[in-house]
Amino acid sequence: MTARFAAGDRVTVRRADPPGHVRTPYYIRGKTGVVERHCGAFPNPEELAYGRDGLPATPLYRVRFRQREVWPDYAGQEADTVDIEIYEHWLEPV
Repeated sequence: MTARFAAGDRVTVRRADPPGHVRTPYYIRGKTGVVERHCGAFPNPEELAYGRDGLPATPLYRVRFRQREVWPDYAGQEADTVDIEIYEHWLEPV
């Protein structure tokens, strides 16, 4: 599968609450960040959790978020960030 996003692209994490095993933290859903890098393509862990093969491989990205945008009461430095690895099917272009 070809990567849809590249480093520097702004993306928003889908705001969804599907049943079952998911690898995307609830607190980051609906937040917007910047793709830091494409990490490669890997079997989908949400499918692997149910004993399926997880194929086709799914692109995985490291996405950087400003901590103050994730947690409005964050008391650290303005430039502090948090990086989270997120599979492509959770990301939407901004």
